[in-house]
Amino acid sequence: MNYYKYTFAVNEEKREILLALIGEFAFDTFEETTETISAYVPEKSDTEIDPKALEKLKQFVDFDYEKTFIPYQNWNDVWESNFQPILVDNFCGIRADFHPNFDKVDYELLINPQMAFGTGHHETTFMMIQAMQPLDFSRKKVLDYGCGTGILAILAGMLGADPIDAVDIEEPSFINTKENALLNGINNVHSILGTLDNITDHDYDIILANINRHVILDSLPTLYQKLNPDGTILFSGILETDFDLIKKALNEEKFILKEKNLKGNWLCLVVTK
Repeated sequence: MNYYKYTFAVNEEKREILLALIGEFAFDTFEETTETISAYVPEKSDTEIDPKALEKLKQFVDFDYEKTFIPYQNWNDVWESNFQPILVDNFCGIRADFHPNFDKVDYELLINPQMAFGTGHHETTFMMIQAMQPLDFSRKKVLDYGCGTGILAILAGMLGADPIDAVDIEEPSFINTKENALLNGINNVHSILGTLDNITDHDYDIILANINRHVILDSLPTLYQKLNPDGTILFSGILETDFDLIKKALNEEKFILKEKNLKGNWLCLVVTK
């Protein structure tokens, strides 16, 4: 799939405000650097990004932006240039094969760079893994919703989960999850190409959802039905500025918010029924 990348240059003090504002648009992934915010939108959804609406945001915060077309065949190079090893305490380390081994870590995941999209969310990945650490995954039924490269599903397998379903709407994610599971010796990850509607199973003990605000809000009723009465959902991909909106939706669906963690501008929520 082709994407458009919008690169926003904004003062660091105003970055959180701009993130909240552009979060209302059809962007489905964001990356932050020390100087810019990058927002990605699939080519087919780019018509939903109204340039005039973006210009109106300048009355709230001063910024400049440029738009770049990124063909699908360039994603591997982008992935490799952007992906950095992730080390969560001494619990889990994630690296590509061109990175050196971690010195001391309980679980080490090797992820081959077959796709770029989503790898910039290091804060959200970090917090999801951190929130997984105290949970009991042994023989638990797990759903990784929006699996990307399969990182969370593979870690769940290493922690003893069985069975594991991993779903994503992107074909490269579907393929990459299968490849990375095999690469790490995890043979019980069932990779599914599609949406939540393609998940026919219920009674999940743990659901891992590192996606974005829009998808989470749309999926809450279905996720509630798919979660065991004593199950747990980990949510991330949520901006801090969207917390009140997410909390209200969780309450309406009778979820119970057990824990809220923050890293940078991003949240990770631990939720039960």
